[in-house]
Amino acid sequence: MQDVSVYLFLGFLESGKTQFIQETLEDPRMESGERTMLLICEEGEVEYEPAKFKVKNVAIETLEDVTALNADNLLALTVKHRAQRVIVEYNGTWMLQQFFDAMPECWVINQMMTFFDAATFASYNQNMRQLVYDKIQMTQMTVFNRFKGEYDRMEYHKIVRGISRRADIVYEYIGGKVEYDEIEDPLPFDVNAPVVEVEDRDFALFYRDIAEKIDEYVGKTVKFKGMAAVSKKVPAGYIVLGRYIMTCCEADIAYDGFAVKVGNLLTGIKTKDWLTITAKVAFEYNSVYRDKGPVLIAEKVERAEPPEQEVATFY
Repeated sequence: MQDVSVYLFLGFLESGKTQFIQETLEDPRMESGERTMLLICEEGEVEYEPAKFKVKNVAIETLEDVTALNADNLLALTVKHRAQRVIVEYNGTWMLQQFFDAMPECWVINQMMTFFDAATFASYNQNMRQLVYDKIQMTQMTVFNRFKGEYDRMEYHKIVRGISRRADIVYEYIGGKVEYDEIEDPLPFDVNAPVVEVEDRDFALFYRDIAEKIDEYVGKTVKFKGMAAVSKKVPAGYIVLGRYIMTCCEADIAYDGFAVKVGNLLTGIKTKDWLTITAKVAFEYNSVYRDKGPVLIAEKVERAEPPEQEVATFY
């Protein structure tokens, strides 16, 4: 079966997803001759008006609950409508991984956008943080609808950037004015310094940045404090050094670290020992990753005291 392009629109009820999709299907430029399936995963206050669609051959299907979100059902719907393009209005209370697990093999995500009502975003972020994180972590664009001039864009910016440095941020004001977020977001450490020194509070940002932009770090020298992990699975002469990181809430705290070649610079290292290392960054295969990854070649290893906050965060 040929690949089917998937356009995935995320967000909570009344965030503006339905209106955006309606306007998209009313745009004659979207008429490509492809058979389109609109998959609705939640019923909102606004209903679709197919009579206004300029895109032809649109079949509408509704998933009543999450049990219908499975590969067999989605493939059957694809075959039923001979869909070449799928537009999904996703349920804001369903986790994104549930969708990925249910995708037929022929489905390929082409675009992912997330919508929030600017007036209720802070409340959702405070009370449903895990769902907010889930809808931003992989999106290409985050849109804040019904934005007002008195809102502090920096507050919205910080929350999004604490989750993703890749997503574009758009503010759509009441009345239709649209502004793109152009706030410069410098890292709290100097990547171009002779030694990239990472403060304890900045480890989570450092870990994510080096994972996303490894090419910018290869050959550079870094210095940071971490907690060691030693096991038989780690190659001789190596340790793993990292921190427990809380991404969005206590439930998702996990240990993340780098493979570090310490050689004989410091002996007797045990799991949970706190160390400060100065090391050169390489990108090579290591069994810690079961693939290529950032490997730190230690130049100096020192024992250290635990940081005041042992769990690292993005804030």
